[in-house]
Amino acid sequence: MLRRIRTKFLALAFASAVPSVALADCSEMVFEQVTYTICRAKAGQDIRVFHSGADGQAYRSFDAVQAMLSAKGQQLGWAMNAGMYHSDRGPVGLLIEDGVEKLGVMTREGPGNFGMLPNGVFCVMPDRLAVIESRAYAENPPACRHASQSGPMLVIDGALHPRFLPDSDSYKIRNGVGVSADAAEAIFALSEAPVNFHTFARFFRDELGLPNALYFDGTISRLFAPDLGRDDRGVAMGPMVGLVVPKG
Repeated sequence: MLRRIRTKFLALAFASAVPSVALADCSEMVFEQVTYTICRAKAGQDIRVFHSGADGQAYRSFDAVQAMLSAKGQQLGWAMNAGMYHSDRGPVGLLIEDGVEKLGVMTREGPGNFGMLPNGVFCVMPDRLAVIESRAYAENPPACRHASQSGPMLVIDGALHPRFLPDSDSYKIRNGVGVSADAAEAIFALSEAPVNFHTFARFFRDELGLPNALYFDGTISRLFAPDLGRDDRGVAMGPMVGLVVPKG
């Protein structure tokens, strides 16, 4: 409820600042009585992963990414957190920015959600988008211009992650990404109320019709979507993903 109230309040503040032309394809939809905010992106659009600047320091916030882009005559159409990170905000797994691999892919099982194999990689290529299981990625890495590894996978070739339980009592606000079967569209989603993994995964598969989807994070999940009056605030972030558009 607080998130929804904040959204409505920020919409008023953004009304005079946001250009009249829509920046991005973001909207709300309801699945099993829970509202989700989704942002759609097409292959070929300027979708980027953001983590650190030329000085090697993590951006940590949407504001810092906006400032970097503004100096280049660009801005964010939307953005969200895009993967798990250590206490210093360094990525836990694979991270590629502008074709430069900052950290290699991690394929071993481990503690926490990231280590709940299979986990996966969100990959942006010049003419296609992909969510790829991490070990499959390691065996045959595609030419990702931008990539972020996270976990667990939510949907793998149309099947839910085998460890998800319908009656799990682990409820959190969650965000993630799914990619269409033709690799032409990615849909980024954030739940506006706590959900368990099973429900969140079924939203991608059953409601959005996406055969592969990846979990980004929970609890700290945040969205920047000026068209919706959203600029979620909170703790410093690690990897982020966003759509870049011309400024103004």
